[in-house]
Amino acid sequence: MFGRRSWAKAAVAAVAAATMMLSACGGREATETDPGGEATAGGFETGSLIGVSLPQKTSENWVLAESLFNDGLTEAGYEADVQFANSGASEQQNQIQSMITKGAKVIIVGAVDGSQLGAQVQQAKDAGITVIAYDRLLLNTAAVDYYVAFDPYKVGELQGQALLDGLAERKGEAPYNIELIAGSPDDANTANFFNGAMSVLQPKIDDGTLEIPSGQVAMDQVATQGWKAENVQRRMDTILSGNYSGDTTLDGVLSPNDTLARAALTSAASAGADTPVVTGQDSEVESVKSILDGEQYMTIYKDTRELVNQSIAMVDALQTGAEPEINDTESYDNGAKVVPAYNLEPVVVTEANAREVYADDPILQSELG
Repeated sequence: MFGRRSWAKAAVAAVAAATMMLSACGGREATETDPGGEATAGGFETGSLIGVSLPQKTSENWVLAESLFNDGLTEAGYEADVQFANSGASEQQNQIQSMITKGAKVIIVGAVDGSQLGAQVQQAKDAGITVIAYDRLLLNTAAVDYYVAFDPYKVGELQGQALLDGLAERKGEAPYNIELIAGSPDDANTANFFNGAMSVLQPKIDDGTLEIPSGQVAMDQVATQGWKAENVQRRMDTILSGNYSGDTTLDGVLSPNDTLARAALTSAASAGADTPVVTGQDSEVESVKSILDGEQYMTIYKDTRELVNQSIAMVDALQTGAEPEINDTESYDNGAKVVPAYNLEPVVVTEANAREVYADDPILQSELG
């Protein structure tokens, strides 16, 4: 496994607010460059091309990131080249090579498969381009310069604890029957989400508080290729028909994101089972509505605006020749180096605090009323 570490708790909220203010202002001070628009020492010219290569549109947050990067980079005075790799890792490889050819100064990569881009990011590095891993760590390469993310291991810890809290709240006394779902095995975050959750859940499995009737506990048993909801629904249908009958009831499901959480809930409903306690992540609109209706138990709020703004703040620092701000120099060993990172703080959302958490999110506010 890749390195897990001490959690560096910096003043994330203050920095996130500052970066959002920077984005809202739409640009940097004129003193960062000379009147001719030339780069400051160690930096690069204003108006330079910034490449952003995102993975498939598997969640609402990726779609939102596209528009935020286009708007934010343009407002900050850059030329933005934002693309999705909907056809997979090979398309993303071609995108990054194209961005190198076009003369990008920084390439921000939300990887389809973090282990498949080593040659391309090395080419970028050789061309003097800074590479920032966005949300998903780039693996087995020393050519990645920075990582910006909501700490994925912390997300998993929060999901694991929320599952225990929800079981106690909704299902009475232990023991509880649960099933485990993990994300796509080609996503570098999947193991961190799962391992973070299991750091909380495994002791309760060991002491008998939690039971897993299917016996499926290993990553290769619970992973979901491509983060596809239909894969989870088929698997859960099989688990429910084969392991749950009579007095054996499904009490809870560890799900790593909202799309897969809804698939698990659909499977349980189709089997005529009571609604299990199900975790999630991403604050997708349909899942937030489900939480407010008392169905899905929780989600994780990772404000995409903060993540994009922090990425653009890194680009701004690089443009002026400064070092981007980081708050974690220990956590993210990608197999070739420990990648300097900026961690943002994820937030647990349940029915009890949803409207408070989303009070400043105009998209969710407009959807929820």
